[in-house]
Amino acid sequence: MGCGKNFDTGNCVCDILKEIADVQSDVVENCCDTSCERSINDLLGDRDNGNRLDTVPVLLYCKDGCKPFEGFGAFEDPRNQHGHGHDRGDRGGDRGGDRGHDHDRCDFGAVVGSFFFRVKRVDNDCCAVLELLRDGDDKDKNPEDPTKQKTCQLRTTGICISVDLDCFCHVTCLPAIQAQ
Repeated sequence: MGCGKNFDTGNCVCDILKEIADVQSDVVENCCDTSCERSINDLLGDRDNGNRLDTVPVLLYCKDGCKPFEGFGAFEDPRNQHGHGHDRGDRGGDRGGDRGHDHDRCDFGAVVGSFFFRVKRVDNDCCAVLELLRDGDDKDKNPEDPTKQKTCQLRTTGICISVDLDCFCHVTCLPAIQAQ
């Protein structure tokens, strides 16, 4: 497999993540115990049909300094569950004082970090949308490195970030999991 068998963008990380994204959206044996190809094959059910696996968790390493990449994002504040988007228009009442602010509402919830991602999509320019994966029992909002982040039950968070894959030099694929 090497740098992705179905794409040739000239960027190894981009090619692999494109292949993972394609396989995950659609839901070949390898001699390594853990590798990108093995995880993709597990996701496809080559070894166990009906395995309910839906995600190949990935770790990315930045080109500069070859450090693991940590993404950050915020949960939606549950008090904002009144529909899509925020109604910042008519909040009623007073134009002075509190300027119509709803003090029982936050713009967003807790900001958290993760080193582990689910590939949502990769475009032809090697820009990717990645979803942060976190263990629901992990109380550390900002783990200092991947070995310190709790990973027993990584799950999707709904927190997505956009990245330029040309900024990465290395991708590590973890065994396929059921994250959704």
